[in-house]
Amino acid sequence: MLALDGPDAVAFAHAQFASDVQKLDVGTWHWSTWLNPKGRVIALFALLRTSAESLRLVLPDANATLVGDALRRFVFRRKVTLTPRAELHVAGAFYIPRLPRGALEGAEDAADGLRLAIDAGRTVRIGSAPAPHSAQALDAWNVADLRAGIPRLPAPQAEQWTPQQLGLERLDAYSVSKGCYPGQEIVARTHFLGKAKRQLVLLRVADGVGAGADVVQDGRAIGSVVAAAGTAPRLALAVLPLELAESPLAAGDEPALPEPLQETTPP
Repeated sequence: MLALDGPDAVAFAHAQFASDVQKLDVGTWHWSTWLNPKGRVIALFALLRTSAESLRLVLPDANATLVGDALRRFVFRRKVTLTPRAELHVAGAFYIPRLPRGALEGAEDAADGLRLAIDAGRTVRIGSAPAPHSAQALDAWNVADLRAGIPRLPAPQAEQWTPQQLGLERLDAYSVSKGCYPGQEIVARTHFLGKAKRQLVLLRVADGVGAGADVVQDGRAIGSVVAAAGTAPRLALAVLPLELAESPLAAGDEPALPEPLQETTPP
């Protein structure tokens, strides 16, 4: 978790991140992403607005210290501090949330902290008290992310894909109308000129298939796995061409079967 605090926190985030941060009301959150100048996704995160001058990034994969260090190079004279919050614990729970769409519940300084609904069956809690967890539960959470089309980006996958290739329009994680931000020109050109040629596809794959594995069709690599989780079945999100032939897909020399993505919007 990374904290942005100060009078210029919102303006700074609006200029750096691809989502429309200025439309984010206090007590709400949305998905957002930080891109490099070539329009590739450095990190995907939940962006929380906890006060008029405070934002919080919940980073499921990227290192908060490294992201903070990289962002700090662009602060210049803006009045904003960037602080990794290692003392806070982020935990997920499988239950039906009773929160309005995009809303935060609770207080950051409370033991049970803030809560937000990721989708119709999952909630995230951020607080000072750790929560019990297990490897099986974490793997189930990762599988649920993939089913919902939420790309998980291990370090080798960072700065490899555009928001359109990762299907981030499903999460409303970027804007094509808010104005300048790193990579905005490439994102807008792809959107308005209809040049997106690749898409995010959910696949059922063999155990052992991981991020970076080739997806093959008719003996030719046509795409790559971005993230994978689970066992029997194991699921993967892969970036593949928009137009696919009808012949079978394979990954790791085993069949790769397309599956439908689930909806991601909270209730």
